[in-house]
Amino acid sequence: MIVWLQILTLAKLETRRMIFHVTLTEAEDGWIVAECPALPGCVSQGRDEREALENVKEAITAWLWAEDQKAAAGLVQSPELRSVVVAV
Repeated sequence: MIVWLQILTLAKLETRRMIFHVTLTEAEDGWIVAECPALPGCVSQGRDEREALENVKEAITAWLWAEDQKAAAGLVQSPELRSVVVAV
């Protein structure tokens, strides 16, 4: 299953999309578990498929933000290296 993730860029307020494959499985308690295999540990759930997909979209966004924050914290600024932010 493919989930469309919409990201709003602040500069132009336009919608862009990234595509992620997501697996859906039914847990023993009847909840639907949604996992994004490309992003280790990125898992969510919902009472039904629709809710699970909405929740995993939020989880994907949070996962990407957290990884970017970890990477940004380790950047060393120098005259040869300039760090900029881009929207995808």
